[in-house]
Amino acid sequence: MDCRKGNSSGSVLFFLFPVFVGAMGLVGVQGDGNGEMALSLGSKNKYKRMDSELSDDFEDDASHHHHQLGRKKSTRKYVLACAIFASLNNVLLGYDVGVMSGAIIFIQEDLKITEVQEEVLVGILSIISLLGSLAGGRTSDVIGRKWTMAFAAIVFQIGAAIMTLASSFEVLMIGRVLAGVGIGFGVMIAPVYIAEISPTVDRGSLTSFPEIFINLGILLGYVSNYAFSGLSVHTNWRVMLAVGILPSVFIGFALFIIPESPRWLVMQNRVEEARSVLLKTNENDKEVEERLSEIVHAAGISNGEKNEEKAVWRELLSPSPSLRRMLITGFGIQCFQQITGIDATVYYSPEIFHDAGIVNKSKLLAATVAVGVTKTAFILIATFLVDRVGRKPLLYVSTIGMTVCLFTLSISLAILGKGQLGIAMALLCVCGNVAFFSVGMGPVCWIVTSEIFPLRLRAQASALGAVGNRVCSGFVAMSFLSLARTITVGGTFFLFSLFSALSVAFVYKLVPETKGKSLEQIELLFQNHNEWDGSEMELGDAQHLVHKA
Repeated sequence: MDCRKGNSSGSVLFFLFPVFVGAMGLVGVQGDGNGEMALSLGSKNKYKRMDSELSDDFEDDASHHHHQLGRKKSTRKYVLACAIFASLNNVLLGYDVGVMSGAIIFIQEDLKITEVQEEVLVGILSIISLLGSLAGGRTSDVIGRKWTMAFAAIVFQIGAAIMTLASSFEVLMIGRVLAGVGIGFGVMIAPVYIAEISPTVDRGSLTSFPEIFINLGILLGYVSNYAFSGLSVHTNWRVMLAVGILPSVFIGFALFIIPESPRWLVMQNRVEEARSVLLKTNENDKEVEERLSEIVHAAGISNGEKNEEKAVWRELLSPSPSLRRMLITGFGIQCFQQITGIDATVYYSPEIFHDAGIVNKSKLLAATVAVGVTKTAFILIATFLVDRVGRKPLLYVSTIGMTVCLFTLSISLAILGKGQLGIAMALLCVCGNVAFFSVGMGPVCWIVTSEIFPLRLRAQASALGAVGNRVCSGFVAMSFLSLARTITVGGTFFLFSLFSALSVAFVYKLVPETKGKSLEQIELLFQNHNEWDGSEMELGDAQHLVHKA
């Protein structure tokens, strides 16, 4: 058939069509019972209706597109709000770490505590917080992720109030213990909740929010130290600690906004409620149904009934090969995050700068503010890059950079002594160390731990990883002063640099790239033993992701 001829005929018919229909009307040709003309050419009414339908279709498409854009914006705002509110508990940990670095100077002077008591007071929070993390895994499976965060805030508030009013070292320790338990709950549950509620494409950046808020808390703690240091010794450290209660107050408001985790709802066989949450946190209905189907399958639910499963802790204590690899990765990266000395750098930065030659207390606290600003600024870089370049590249940059900075700091403190050059090098290396930590090891550690475990084990396995993190943090914080006195501050940071070098090898061998994969696909990655090189995605999964995109 000649297309050009057809087009020409169509044009002629188009122009003659009204005339022809009018003529037919004059000779009395009638339509059928449906209002259609008996002749195949149609009628005047049909011509008008086709034109109307085209216009309506165009308007419908434009309306649908506008609706989709509106839903996309509202969904992103909603998920962002959930991530922010879920991360508020992490401000408490950061604030405590930052404020205690300066407050301990005045506590020591006011309550006349010994060096050993100082180490215990600083480090006990990390040790005790592991109890909160351990209990948090089970609690979040029973009462839900959302209400576990609320419980964490309440416990911390009680502990912070007791510390503020403490008149002796013993009372101060009671408040410190309670605050540690509350922090343990909050640190463990926030990344898990955010990972479970976030869309796949934004999960990395959103799951880094808890680390952002830890850094924000550290910075606020440093600023609080500097701002209230001019008050009397009996008052200033109490005000510093009391300010830490404020962030937890906002968590009460958050409970009216954030929903429960859809994955926890599925575990409770509340599938319709889970679908309702997914509709609020995903941009299209097709993705909602895909995610819901994956979650239901991962939870072991068929036709609304739970299958028989081994007890969670029995499975963790007697893991399958794939689960064993997950545990090694999750527990290992949490331990490496702390044994590289980040908490020692943050808690004892005034001691480090004092060893480098800064004597004035105000200048010491001002230098720590610079550390806090650096740490907070660079975590934002990680947030923008983690879903673009991936987890492993950021971990490589982070661990290698930390190793260089820690080694240089140890050499600087050992050789340069207390001079202007030594002070400058110490400040540069400490800021460089926290910057590289914030770019990778800080946020990515929590992201990976919240991603790699199966749904039925995620909360309690993540809690186990958090326990490793808190034990190592406490060990480093409680031993730093004694170790520095034995092998010098420079020697201690040389030891940290060796651990940091080992972390590079650990990332290369045992940490997989999880960018762009759903939580359920990551579980399959660990199950495929042939692909266990920690770096490649399965071809089938990659094709699946391309197809979805």
